[in-house]
Amino acid sequence: MVQIHNTTEPALQGLAGGPLKESRLAQLWKDIKKSKHYYFMMSPYMIIFFLFTVIPVVVSFGLSFFYFNMLETPRFIGWENYSRLLLGDDVFMIALKNTFLFAVITGPLSYIACFLFAWLINELSPFVRSLMTLVFYAPSISGNVFFIWLIVFSGDSYGYLNGFLMKIGVLLEPIQWLQNEKYILAIVIIVQLWLSLGTSFLAFIAGLQTVDQTLFEAGAMDGIRNRWQELWFITLPSMRPQLMFGAVMQITASFAVAEVSIALAGFPSVNYAGHTVVTHLMDYGTLRFEMGYASAIATILFGIMLGTNMMTQKLLRKVGE
Repeated sequence: MVQIHNTTEPALQGLAGGPLKESRLAQLWKDIKKSKHYYFMMSPYMIIFFLFTVIPVVVSFGLSFFYFNMLETPRFIGWENYSRLLLGDDVFMIALKNTFLFAVITGPLSYIACFLFAWLINELSPFVRSLMTLVFYAPSISGNVFFIWLIVFSGDSYGYLNGFLMKIGVLLEPIQWLQNEKYILAIVIIVQLWLSLGTSFLAFIAGLQTVDQTLFEAGAMDGIRNRWQELWFITLPSMRPQLMFGAVMQITASFAVAEVSIALAGFPSVNYAGHTVVTHLMDYGTLRFEMGYASAIATILFGIMLGTNMMTQKLLRKVGE
């Protein structure tokens, strides 16, 4: 006799979420148990990450729908914070415009500068490379070293820039560089660019060190004839993880400009010429204690950063194609 097997029952059980789902969960649990030491090593970081990053972001998003002044019980107001922010807050519009200018100028320029300096330094001997890496990286780890720019742009004749321009006859009297709204934004951008050779620069140096040198020989046999073709088809694709990391760091830094603006132009700056989204957030979060409104500002900034990072990563995936 021919036995007829019922092949539809396992499929139905799988669709119903029965034994098939249980087997997947069992397999997942088995994999976790097998790799438990990896999870154990990762657990301190993951706990800290969730406690101080993920949970605050989620709480901030939820708080953006409430009125909360840290004294009274939070009161749900729906989209009122966002409508007030986008439709009734003129200072926020100025801050948003300044922040986008910062991001459009300092983001790409600092990213390209980080890579170009790393690429050039990588060609030097090990000792000179180490020395030059320290020289370029030093401003980003020297704390408030950017305060030296207060001397450069000082508004009296003792300021380096005023003194130089008056000496060569370009100026007849000093210019109040940091009190004139025409110059504040440009000065802050210059100082931010000077500080931009930070973590991304080191990541690019490390990435260039890991490029397999045999790929250049293979590329020469495949028709690559100059250094620019080597850069596009070999070097950049080989260090794509470092490029992604550098993009995230530079974009985040360009959107989060605040300390330099406050130190050079004051808080608030003249006619909000150096005002950014982060300084606006600090104004409402740390001075006025309107935490619901500050959370709405933080949520919008987070969304802008996230969207920009996703777009940049899509562009970087096309490198070498």
